[in-house]
Amino acid sequence: MSTLSHDPSWPRAGGWPALDETDAAASVDLALLGVPAWRTSLSTTNAHATPAAIRDALRRYSPAVMPDRAADGVVRDLGGAGEGGLVIVDAGDVEEPDGPEGEARTRAAVGSALERARSLMALGGDNSVTVATALGAWGDDLGRAGLVTIDAHYDLRDGVSNGSPVRRLVEAGLHPARIVQIGIADFANSAEYARRAQDLGITVIHRDELHHRSPADVMAEALAVAGAAGGPVHLDVDVDVCDRAVAPACPASVPGGIAAWELRALVRAAASDDRVRSADLVEIDATTDAADQRTVRLAALCVLEFAAGLAMRGRPAAE
Repeated sequence: MSTLSHDPSWPRAGGWPALDETDAAASVDLALLGVPAWRTSLSTTNAHATPAAIRDALRRYSPAVMPDRAADGVVRDLGGAGEGGLVIVDAGDVEEPDGPEGEARTRAAVGSALERARSLMALGGDNSVTVATALGAWGDDLGRAGLVTIDAHYDLRDGVSNGSPVRRLVEAGLHPARIVQIGIADFANSAEYARRAQDLGITVIHRDELHHRSPADVMAEALAVAGAAGGPVHLDVDVDVCDRAVAPACPASVPGGIAAWELRALVRAAASDDRVRSADLVEIDATTDAADQRTVRLAALCVLEFAAGLAMRGRPAAE
């Protein structure tokens, strides 16, 4: 990253304290956890390089949410002590998260972080991290849990890969009636897996439907379904749902995916709901990004949108 300017009146995001260096009695709002899985990816990837790249990209941005005349007109400094301030910590990276032993380490790390924090975002890594992250976050609540994916793909493939996390979670005990998949795209899935989603009773919101609805409305419907049993909801943010023009570092992104602003708005809307306790951000290979790092920068902004959503909890939505 190029040298960034210094302005004491313009603090930067990122650089948050380590979880294990934070006062055990302190209230923590959001813990970040790197889960650099990559070994079972169906596409060649260096996704294990991405958590560090996202942390670096966060430094390009401010943690301030600007006032909106349609809302309450208050500036919210997510990293500050004033109104809207959050305590955000970094729980480090899971060592070698691939394979059964790696997934066990990931589940343990997620559970441990959520003993301290009210929410967690895992920085992937490929989409395989969704399994261990969600199971670690749900713990004993698996029977009531829900899942919302923002993804162009069903992820119902056979086997163990970045194309199978939804199927694996169903087999682990997640009820498919509480799964909602937002952004499923034509020409990115097989007919067989589409039929599998239908047979399971998964709620699918096709990418084209997003052209006619607001992100907040879409996410409200998704959370009503995923949270119907009153359990915790995990949010899977697969950045390859986006148009390839804004996400060239996602091996499976295609021309015609959703816009960057739509992804950001969906993430903020999800995080503003108390039912969402955990999320993952996946499927970016930072080593193949455009020269301007547009994909990794989008991922960093999704981290900040998730934090912004947390800061909005308990407040009425703007009309």
